[in-house]
Amino acid sequence: MDDEDENHGTGPLLSIGAFARWVGLAPSALRFYDDCDVLRPARVDEATGYRYYDRAQRSRAVALRRLRAAGLPLGEVGVVLDGEPEEARRVLHAHLLRTRDLAETARAAVEEALGALPGGGGRAVAVVGGPELASALRQVAPAVARGAAREEFPVLGNVLIELDGQEVRLVATDRYRLAVRVLPGRSMAGGPGRALVDADLLADLGDWALRGTDVRIEVEVGGEEGVDGGRAVLCADDGPRRALTGGRGTFPSYRTMLDALAPVRTRVVTDRGALRAALGGWHGEGAVRLRARERELALGRGDSEPAVLPAVRTGPPQDLAFDPAVLLPALEASVGPDVLLEIASAAEPVVVRSADQGSFTTLVMPVHGHPSNV
Repeated sequence: MDDEDENHGTGPLLSIGAFARWVGLAPSALRFYDDCDVLRPARVDEATGYRYYDRAQRSRAVALRRLRAAGLPLGEVGVVLDGEPEEARRVLHAHLLRTRDLAETARAAVEEALGALPGGGGRAVAVVGGPELASALRQVAPAVARGAAREEFPVLGNVLIELDGQEVRLVATDRYRLAVRVLPGRSMAGGPGRALVDADLLADLGDWALRGTDVRIEVEVGGEEGVDGGRAVLCADDGPRRALTGGRGTFPSYRTMLDALAPVRTRVVTDRGALRAALGGWHGEGAVRLRARERELALGRGDSEPAVLPAVRTGPPQDLAFDPAVLLPALEASVGPDVLLEIASAAEPVVVRSADQGSFTTLVMPVHGHPSNV
């Protein structure tokens, strides 16, 4: 259904998949921009929920993609797209000045990292971008089980690599956190296939993947039903092949976990760096209370003066609490200037999405108990 067009009005509407390919945005990004009221579909099928887009929306979608690629925060994107020209110029000029400093910092960090670097049949195969794979590994690795949890459940000491013929997914969980990163395959063949990779083998894999433009992933298909294992073979730019093995066992059904989530009632978009900084101020001091108001997110503990961050909220107000040690890693693993929190209730897992990509998802449990006691 995703690839079907439908006649509507003056011309054919495009399915979300077709429109995504045409404008260079991922379908998950289009869903995110719909949720945030930045780029609404022309029509949503009431029976199926499928989104359809008008060809006239291409210019807005392309402009949105370029602004986000430039790192412009979501709150300022609306000013550029819908505001007066003078206000748009002011916002863009201010962002340009910010990015100059950031670019210089990034250049120095990359040069330092570069200087530290050392001089088929029965398989599912995918080719992904090396930098994208390195980013995905960095994002999911913090959710791998460590210490006693890994000793009790050895399978959770692995990262699941899953190829399904359309995309690549990397998954990790320690039973209390779940991280999922989706990578589009530049080419896909065979499959589906799954492999477990020991987390200890991932220590230098990110740097290795970053050096290659393309990384070919081969995963064995088949094996004992209901048991994950086997091995994944990676090759960067036709260089030496790296075989990565892990334990064998039944990896938790992450799809079931995601499908079992309670319906989202409230979505909050805020500046990721500002939220990290605010939470960091209370790190190690217990749970922090978050209150999602109409246009702001307030953070505080007890009678302390709250930190108030600008935010875009859809849905009813929410009042919940997090241990900073649990929420901070999810924010640090995200990318882009903004983060999206999808909240069902104060007692349900909160979905923390990478607002800039829409392809990274992690679940974080709030602190149980009434937030007013925090």
